[in-house]
Amino acid sequence: MRYNQLGVSDLELSHVGLGGASFSNIYGNFDEEKSLAIINEALTRGVNYIETSYWYGQGVSEKTIAKALTGVPRKYYYIGSKVGRYEKDMANMFDFSAEKTAAAVDDTLQRLEVEYVDLIQVHDATFASDINVILKETLPALEQAVRDGKARYIGIADYDIELMQEIVEESDVKISAVLSYAKSTLFDNRLQNYVKYFKSKGVGVINAAATGMGLLCNMGPQPWHPASDDVKAICREASEFCKAHNVELARLATWFTISQPGIDCNVCGFTTTEQMNDTLDLFETGLTAHEQSVLVEVQSRFFDKGILHWDNIELSDYRAKLDEVQAP
Repeated sequence: MRYNQLGVSDLELSHVGLGGASFSNIYGNFDEEKSLAIINEALTRGVNYIETSYWYGQGVSEKTIAKALTGVPRKYYYIGSKVGRYEKDMANMFDFSAEKTAAAVDDTLQRLEVEYVDLIQVHDATFASDINVILKETLPALEQAVRDGKARYIGIADYDIELMQEIVEESDVKISAVLSYAKSTLFDNRLQNYVKYFKSKGVGVINAAATGMGLLCNMGPQPWHPASDDVKAICREASEFCKAHNVELARLATWFTISQPGIDCNVCGFTTTEQMNDTLDLFETGLTAHEQSVLVEVQSRFFDKGILHWDNIELSDYRAKLDEVQAP
């Protein structure tokens, strides 16, 4: 395993981190036993960063991680969680107020059964009613949590890289890391346009969702995936091409992502220990010659015709549903 310094912090994160979304029912049926095995095996393989959030199963992920880490000395892992995104119902999904943020930090520590988290992040600031709520309420509340010893560093986790850049520019609170997802992939590699900027500000860069939240794998995405039918169709064609050549698209996508420069940690989610070990083996040994040739073909056939994304789709859908809920 390789370890990278997260920005100018004193955190040395494993190049491959462990994503906690799969320790819930977001990516299918939740299996606690398998989740515990994944976490324990990951630590054995040298993974030292675990990423989670209350949103992942409304606390299920955090509680599962706590159970897996029982008895593990705190010095052997770093853990990051998030505040701001909470319940499944539209009316209570987001709350970036200072009061809720402070309470959420305490709740997270209780669920994780730790005295502090190494990184506490604003989860999907895109959905805040106004960026000033983030700047004047959420971030100052997190800064107080750091002063109180409940967190070590503060980060922003969002799909919108430009928004994270704006927050870094405008914030009076020190931002130590940004977490971008689905923007360092075969179909959308825009994160590379921002890495140097964030590093120039002393901000660490964490990437997540190498497979675009399931788009880039032979099995395909979950029904809830926000991408358009056109984007899904292109990715499906790529997966069918890989199947015809006896190659798993997820391996190609993951290799592409973990090979990108300037990224301190790549957070990957797994539903089995076999998936996790395959990814870690891939990081150590690389693609086979056959896989390399298929990757070149996949890039030229499907992903060299422009960026594929779902920018603004989730936000527009959320606002429309929220309007319905709030309508008299």
